[in-house]
Amino acid sequence: MRWLVGWSSTAAGRASMPGLSPSTLHPVGGQELWGGDDPLWAVGDWRPDEVRVVDAGSGTRLAVFGCCGARDAELRAGLLAARGGALRQLTAWPGSYTAVVRIGRRVAVTTDLAGARPVFHTPFAGGTAYATAALTLADLVEAQLDVDHLGALLAAPDAPEALGDSTPYTGVHRVPPGHALILREGGSREVTGYEPAVPTVVAALPVDADEAVGGVRDALVEAVRVRLAAPRHVPATAFDANDAPGDGDRRRPHAGRDPGPVPGMGPGERRTRRGGTAPGLGADLSGGAASATLALLAAGLPGIPGTVAGTPGTAAGQRLLAVTFNDLTALDEAARSGELERARAVADDPRLHHVVVPGAEEALPYAGLHDVFGLPLPDEPGPSLVDLARHRLRLTSASADQLTGYGARQVLDAHPARLADLLLDRRRRHLLRPAAALAVAEGAPRGRSVLVPLAVYRAARRLARTSQRDGVLTAARRLRERDVAAYDTNGEPGGALHASLAALTWCRPGPAARWMTGEALAEASVRLEAAALRASGAPGGRPGVARARDALARQAADYRVLEQIAAATGQRLHAPFLDNQVVRAARSLPEALRVRPGARAAVLRTALAGAGVAELPPGWGATSHTAHTHAVRRGLRTHADDLLALFDDSYLVRAGLVDARVVRGALHSAVQGDELPLDGIAELVSAELWLKRLMERRGTTWTGSVAPRRRAVSRGVPSRPLAVSP
Repeated sequence: MRWLVGWSSTAAGRASMPGLSPSTLHPVGGQELWGGDDPLWAVGDWRPDEVRVVDAGSGTRLAVFGCCGARDAELRAGLLAARGGALRQLTAWPGSYTAVVRIGRRVAVTTDLAGARPVFHTPFAGGTAYATAALTLADLVEAQLDVDHLGALLAAPDAPEALGDSTPYTGVHRVPPGHALILREGGSREVTGYEPAVPTVVAALPVDADEAVGGVRDALVEAVRVRLAAPRHVPATAFDANDAPGDGDRRRPHAGRDPGPVPGMGPGERRTRRGGTAPGLGADLSGGAASATLALLAAGLPGIPGTVAGTPGTAAGQRLLAVTFNDLTALDEAARSGELERARAVADDPRLHHVVVPGAEEALPYAGLHDVFGLPLPDEPGPSLVDLARHRLRLTSASADQLTGYGARQVLDAHPARLADLLLDRRRRHLLRPAAALAVAEGAPRGRSVLVPLAVYRAARRLARTSQRDGVLTAARRLRERDVAAYDTNGEPGGALHASLAALTWCRPGPAARWMTGEALAEASVRLEAAALRASGAPGGRPGVARARDALARQAADYRVLEQIAAATGQRLHAPFLDNQVVRAARSLPEALRVRPGARAAVLRTALAGAGVAELPPGWGATSHTAHTHAVRRGLRTHADDLLALFDDSYLVRAGLVDARVVRGALHSAVQGDELPLDGIAELVSAELWLKRLMERRGTTWTGSVAPRRRAVSRGVPSRPLAVSP
C-alpha cells in the first residue's frame, strides 16, 4: 500500500503539543518531501517515477503522486497557475494522480473526478492533517469507529446525502470527488470544487455527437499512451510488501525464488507458484468490451509493453500480456465457450501474448475469506473482499502494470435516471428506443409490450417532477417504515424493467437494508432527513446527472478497495476509464446518444476504429450477468459453513446494525436456492470481514516521541441495544 500524508498546523496548536515537528512525529516508513510547519510525506511502496516534486522557489512547491503524463515544463506551468488560484489545471493532465501544491503557508490538495484518488482530512494540532488514506489519520488522532456511518453505508450506499463527508472513523472527513482541500495558515480549511458550473435544470449547450465521441477516443488513447510511456518495473519476489500498515515487521518470504527450468513447468507457471507477476504492462481480456478496447489500444500504440519471455529489448518483450479468466464452474457451457472464443479472437494479434487462467471451486465468490486477515486493511469495506480469491488468482498471473476496464460502464453508459433529464429537455422521442429495448429484454408478449414504454415514461416523468429534497425525504420515509423489499439488481427476480423502474428515483435503500435493525435504519433515515433539510434552499439539479455521478463514485470506491487488497506484490492496477481526462470527455456525450441501446459498445468501436482497429469478433460488446449470478449462488452454497460461522460472533450484531437471526436465516435461504438479492449478502459479509480485520489489527502508522500511543478503534466496536425487527 502507499499513501501521502501531511498537515498544516497553527502556532497555538504547536504550543499545545511541545516538540511537534517531523523529527518527533512522522509516519512509519515515510519519505519526507518537505518539512517546516506544513510537512508532507510519501509513505509505502512508491516507485521513483510515481513521486515528482517541482520547486519554484520562495516556498512554492508542487508534488504529484501517481501516474501523471505531464512533462516537467507542464508541471511548472501548472504550479504557476495554481499560485493564481487555477487549481483545475492541476487536474487536466493525463493519468491518475493526486496533486499537492504549497504556496507559502497555503496548501491545496486535489481529488479526481471519479473518486478513485480520494483525500481525507481531520483537525490536528490546531490545524488540519490530510492524507490519501483515512486509516493513517484515524491513527494520528486515535479516532474511534463511526457506527452510524457504517449503518448508512449499508442502508443507502449510493446516496451521498446519507454518507455526507464522513468516513468509518469519527472525526475523519472525506473531500468529495471533483473538489480540492485548501488550507491557509493552518487555521482556515476550505473544500471547494474546481470544475466550472454547468446548467442544472435547463439543457446544456448542444454538443456534436461525433465530436464528443472523438474526444472520448482521444482521451482513451492518451490514457493508454501514458501507461506505455512509463518506466518498466520488475516486482520484488523476495518478500511480501503487502503487509498492512501498523502490523509491525511481518514480511514473509514467498515459496521461493525461481528455481530455474523445471520439467513440465513454463516460466509463467513457475512465476505463479512463487507468487510473482510478469514484468511490464499487461491487460485484462475476459470478454468485456472495455478491457478488450484497452488491450487493443495498448497493442496498437508504439512502445514496448514489457517482457513476457526473454530479456528486455528482444522481440518477445514487445508483446503485451493479455489475461483471460476462465470460470470452470459456469453453468452455461455455451456462454463460457463464447467468451473464450471472443477473447482468443481479440488476442489474435502479433503484439498480444494471450494467457488463460482457469478457476474452479477455489476461485468462487466467498472462497478463502480468512485470507483477508493477511492482506492490507482498506479504508472501508467493499465487494472485492468477497471476491478476493478470484481477483488474486487472476492478478497473480498478470503483469506488474495491469490495465483494467473498471468504471467503463458508469462512465459511458446512461443511468436510467437520465431519462428524466430528457423529459426536462423536452426530448420525449428519445425515450422510445431505450423503452423498446427494455420491452425486448423483459420478453413481454406482443399485447403487453406497449405497457413497458408507458411504465418507463410515467416513472421518468414522476422523477422529473420531483425535487431532490422530496426524493431524499421519500427515501428516508422508506427506511423508517422498512419499505425496502422493492430493491432489485441485475439477475434478480423482477427483470430488467423492474430494476430500471426502481432506479428512476433520487435516492433509494440499499440491498442490505432488509436485514438491518430498525434502530440502524432509523439512524440512516435521520441522516437523510437532515441532508434534505440542509439542501432545501439549494437550487434543484438534474436527477440523471446526479445519479450517474453517485454511481461512478461508488464504483470508484469499490475499485480502490480492490486496488488496496488484491494487487500482488509491487503490482499496479490501472483503470484509464476513471482518469480525469476520460471522465471529462465522457461527460460531454449527448444524453440522446447515451440512452441508445448498445451506446457503450458503439463508442468503444468508434474509438478502436480511430486507432486503426476495424475488425472485431462477432458478439463483441455483448453484456451478460448470468454467469456472475450463478457463480455467486454456487459460492454461497459451497462456503455456507464459513459464512454462517462468520456471524457466530458478529461485530455488526454488537454494533446493533443487524440481527444475527435474520442474517443467518437469509444465508440459510440463499443456500437452499431461494431468490434473494445477492448484493445485499455480499455487502453484509464484506462489512463483517472488514470489521474483524480492523479489530485484529496491531500497531500504528506513526512513530516518534509525540506519536499517539493507541491505534485507531483501539477500544473496539461500541455496543448499543439491539432493535429486533418484527
